[in-house]
Amino acid sequence: MGRPARRVSVKDVAARSGVSFQTTSKVLNGGGSVSEATRARILQVAGDLGYVPNLQARSLVMQRSQTIGLIAGDLSDRNLSRTIVGAEREARRQGYSLMITSIEPEGSGTEYALPAMMERRVDGIFLVAPQMEEDLALAHVLDRTLPVVSLHHVPGDAVATVTADDEMAGYLATKHLSDQGHRVIAMVTGPTGRQATQDRIRGYERALAGAKVRYAEDLVKDGRAELLAAQTAVTRLFERNPRITAVFAQSDVMAIGALRALGALGKRVPQDCSVVGCDDIDSAAYTSPPLTTIHMPFYETGSEAMRLLLDMIKTGSLAPRRVRLEVRLIERSSTARVPGA
Repeated sequence: MGRPARRVSVKDVAARSGVSFQTTSKVLNGGGSVSEATRARILQVAGDLGYVPNLQARSLVMQRSQTIGLIAGDLSDRNLSRTIVGAEREARRQGYSLMITSIEPEGSGTEYALPAMMERRVDGIFLVAPQMEEDLALAHVLDRTLPVVSLHHVPGDAVATVTADDEMAGYLATKHLSDQGHRVIAMVTGPTGRQATQDRIRGYERALAGAKVRYAEDLVKDGRAELLAAQTAVTRLFERNPRITAVFAQSDVMAIGALRALGALGKRVPQDCSVVGCDDIDSAAYTSPPLTTIHMPFYETGSEAMRLLLDMIKTGSLAPRRVRLEVRLIERSSTARVPGA
């Protein structure tokens, strides 16, 4: 058996290109004050020789691992996946890679995920696990010198956050329905302990107040962000109040559950009852009828959060900034004006 091929080194590239080791090293690490011709020659030789950067050596020199630790919730969730794709592409564009771990639905990131990331000397941490909102130990475990950005509220308010404007999502959905003449508007919520749920409830209340409609608790029910639970919730809401003419579901998955419940109740959508969802998942355009919804910028949220985190790493600023991204109404065929309104 022959010996494995020797790894091409910076010294090999320097010797072949006829440039000093120091200059070659700087160019291969993205720096160096050299002419474009010299830079091009070094990079050409590196490519010809099959040079691959030694990231461990580079991290020792730069005192950075060029790695971001990402702690996620349910990786099978498509919306979360879109967020992670946005984050990964931005990280890769800036020369960073991701180390990803997930935590159980009822798990705590402080038990193993955070310590594991910090032990591996990541340069920053990106939190995309909504269950960590309730983790009171989180603020005590985080290294105060380590940049952290979260997509969700973190106890203690010491962590930078990047979120979509959930209150505006609730407001736009409900205002669209009230503008169509609806006055008995039910709402199916996500888990009530989540910040996004509470923000969307506030938006719902604000839109009702603007239409001079009283908020009624018997028109609101928890759908647990699940299709079947939302289907049951809508059925119960109509048992409480058969005068309902519109439903705002805080996610498209729950809106699909609402459509199923309304079909079972013999209600036509939108003639008898309008439905608005939230998220703008791909299948929302293909329900029957196509679903009016609120577009949430999942991909953009991931990329913007990663830009903020990498900026914090480069500048050394750990100030807990708050970034909120715009949402917008996507009007389709599941909503209509109340006859005579």
